[in-house]
Amino acid sequence: MPRILIAECKQEVSTFNPHLSRHDAFAVRSDEALLHYHRNVRNEVGGALRVLDARPDVEIVPSLSALSITSGGPLAGPDWKRLSGELLQAIRDAGAVDGLYFCMHGAMMAEEEMDPEGYLLSETRKLVGDQVPLVVSMDLHGIPTDRMYEHADAIVAFHTYPHVDFFSTGERSARLLLRLLDGGVRPVTAKVAIPALVRGEELITATGTFGKCTRRAAEIESEPGGLSAAMFIGNPFTDVPELQSYACVTTDGDPAKAEREALKLADEFWRHHERMRVPLVSLEEMTRIAAAAPATVGLVDAADATSSGASGDGNAIVRALAEAGHTRTVLAPVVDAPAVRAAFAAGVGATITVPIGGSLDRGRFSPLERTGQVRLLADRAFRSESFGEEWYAGPAAVLESGPFTFVMSSQAVNLYDRSFFWAHGQDPRQFDAVVIKSPYCQHHMFTEWCTRMVDVDAPGATSANLPILGHRRCPRPIFPLDTQVVYERRARLFDRHTARR
Repeated sequence: MPRILIAECKQEVSTFNPHLSRHDAFAVRSDEALLHYHRNVRNEVGGALRVLDARPDVEIVPSLSALSITSGGPLAGPDWKRLSGELLQAIRDAGAVDGLYFCMHGAMMAEEEMDPEGYLLSETRKLVGDQVPLVVSMDLHGIPTDRMYEHADAIVAFHTYPHVDFFSTGERSARLLLRLLDGGVRPVTAKVAIPALVRGEELITATGTFGKCTRRAAEIESEPGGLSAAMFIGNPFTDVPELQSYACVTTDGDPAKAEREALKLADEFWRHHERMRVPLVSLEEMTRIAAAAPATVGLVDAADATSSGASGDGNAIVRALAEAGHTRTVLAPVVDAPAVRAAFAAGVGATITVPIGGSLDRGRFSPLERTGQVRLLADRAFRSESFGEEWYAGPAAVLESGPFTFVMSSQAVNLYDRSFFWAHGQDPRQFDAVVIKSPYCQHHMFTEWCTRMVDVDAPGATSANLPILGHRRCPRPIFPLDTQVVYERRARLFDRHTARR
């Protein structure tokens, strides 16, 4: 009976977040706990397990899942050493396997390792051998390095943004792995680098020009000889040596087709890349819009998006509204462990005066002192609205201060849906404005019912105003950091069949 090993290591970081991630930012599960958790959520591993569970002739071997609770800054050196050691030891302990599915994000970074995923794949190869089929799933915001493709037979990526295909991406990955395991498939990949870092509504795959590329990638996968195809746009905030956009196509033994289709994808992407930017509204203009809006306005603070690697302690929008004398109700999330501790010490119903925000990214934010009433205290995990995953924000508190209601957490949690608000008793629809710390959420979550979505030019480690961040490692020149950027139509080939020989 073929043995298929399951492993997971997922984190997305911003190298511009000065607060390092630690080992406790990861939910680590192994053995049966890994299987039980993922069989009950609609994520990539859950999708892969659904496919593999339908094959009674396959033995599923769970190793280790290290899933970051949220994004953050680069992983501290000692913590990376511990985490990578645990992952590789679990793979070693699994013994001989016939196939391996590795779930990754692709935009991770550690203090002393610019390409953690590539490192894990290269070390995994040493453990399982070169003949074992290895398929990786990745976020389209991942950075598919050469080292990853040198050691993975194929990389399967999301085709949607906002991401709604976590589960189906896992299913695609598992189906491809089974094809490789059953024999007769020879993966060869063409990878085309595109000197662009992109943001904006054109990336929404249902409506934007980027969707033409992802839909074409899906078509390539379904065509004869197609194994995997993806448009990677990277995470512009993970400033590593191979950060840029990539068109990647994997075919069954047909390098010419892989190269041809990857170049077509890259050409289509480059044709529209200048449109892939965000028109940002100043803080001053934002206050005028919020004051005049007839119904709930969404104030998009993508610069402090915890799901992209920001610290979450940004308070620039609230500060601007307060200084402008704003009197309409505002709901805002903020990471502030000291303020939460003060709320717990005082208790529900107490009035406290605390500085809010600026406790982590002190170079960008300064604390904003507010007096308010503690409305709620909580310390529990909750399920995400999007895919049912378990999230934990640490001890949390709700503070009502004049028109502002702060939902404060001790640690960052994903904010690309409404789960954090709902888990702490707050309905965004009941406020005149809501601060949304995510560049884009699924349409029904905010855009569908907000009277307007305002992309605010606020400070933060994940600002869409990319030139102000200070990239030092990514290839240059690159759009939009530089002028006179040249796109070279050139594909690099990776042939796992030749590597095996």
